[in-house]
Amino acid sequence: MTWTCILLATALLAVPMPGRRRLQPAEAVEVTATAPQHDPMAVAGAFDLVSACLRSGSTLAAAASAVAATAPEPLASALRRGAHLLALGADPVVAWESVASDPEGEALARMARRSARSGSSMADAITELAAERRVAAEDSAVAAAERAGVLIGGPLGLCFLPAFVCLGIVPVVIGLARTVLSGGLL
Repeated sequence: MTWTCILLATALLAVPMPGRRRLQPAEAVEVTATAPQHDPMAVAGAFDLVSACLRSGSTLAAAASAVAATAPEPLASALRRGAHLLALGADPVVAWESVASDPEGEALARMARRSARSGSSMADAITELAAERRVAAEDSAVAAAERAGVLIGGPLGLCFLPAFVCLGIVPVVIGLARTVLSGGLL
């Protein structure tokens, strides 16, 4: 009996069936990658990279240009625009104005303009900005998890309440009614 099952399974695998085709060795399998959804930690990571570039001695324009390749898209285009304007010799206040239009890069643009006016280092401030972004992302993740816990309580209550009534309350009421109606308590 065992050999019959093994031979039958081998025959099913060996015989081509309509609708099922095998990959040939010469065929290339195309793998397409889907674009990742918005990662809340990607902005914080981009800010950390800018800070690391500044600590290594590069200029803000070079750091922004280098980080723009890996930053999430709204921030990447703003960083690229600001870096190009700085490389062309634009005033830093004007160059970082384009970054300020992006909500993620607004604080970075504010710091860059302040640093251009005062000449202070931005590396520590950008590191703190990245930490703030991480805390904000963590807070939103915790809020979403708590919201999911609350939202799942409704359907669970709707499922368990009828069972509790049918198995817990109804037998007690029937037992009490039987006792009362048979004259046991009165």
